Amino acid sequence: MRIASLHTYPVKGCHRLDHDEARVEPWGLAGDRRWMIVDAEGVGVTQRDTTLLTRLTARPRAGGLHLSAPGMPDIDIPEPTAESGIRVRVFRDQDAVPARLAATTWVAEFLGRDARLVWQDDPTTRSADGDSVNLADGYPLLLAGTASLDALNDRLLEDGGEPVPIHRFRPNIVITGAPAWAEDDWTGRRLRIGEHTYRVGKPCARCRVTTIDQETGETGRQPLHVLGRYRRFGTELHFAVNLVPDLGAGRTGTLRTGDTVTLVDEPALEES
Repeated sequence: MRIASLHTYPVKGCHRLDHDEARVEPWGLAGDRRWMIVDAEGVGVTQRDTTLLTRLTARPRAGGLHLSAPGMPDIDIPEPTAESGIRVRVFRDQDAVPARLAATTWVAEFLGRDARLVWQDDPTTRSADGDSVNLADGYPLLLAGTASLDALNDRLLEDGGEPVPIHRFRPNIVITGAPAWAEDDWTGRRLRIGEHTYRVGKPCARCRVTTIDQETGETGRQPLHVLGRYRRFGTELHFAVNLVPDLGAGRTGTLRTGDTVTLVDEPALEES
């Protein structure tokens, strides 16, 4: 198994950036989802709320962020200062975490709604199961396999639909060389990717964002409809798995396309 591609989303919900190489930090890939748009109540705005986010491109730069979108002037936004601290929620039912408010009306003008841009200056202040995490839904990293996508697309074609690209699932790491749905058996185990190991968390439960074309913002019913028929586990529809880097405090790593991916441990034996 090897890494086929690497991706980050500097503003949560925005268009992806593609990388040949990426630095790994305990809370995710460097520059990934450290910024987020929030509503008037300080709750994160995602593609579930507005598909316009697919047209927003954000690029980290030294000391800030560069934003561009159709019909809007490009803008450079500096990292907010400590005096602009507020508390925000990634989702309404999650605990509030510290962030800093950027002094700009650009995102509100682009989205046509009351919205503000915030920056997560200290990722260690947000955790999931004791692990630091950026402003992702719940885990630092998301890994998807090309064979699983091929199997899903075969089902889509059988159903009379069109195949979808891997970007519908917004992964950070895409791997090739694993059998279709091999990742179903990785929960609770570890992968060695490049020079470090990664704990495999729970499978990723998919939502309506998978039905949004990541280039145009157009919405359909697939692949969620087919996932509901073939990938339903209880109340969840699964595609891809969540990962947590095993780096240790203060350490970072590097991932590169072409890096080898190896399953390094076996599942624990059940007691009789």
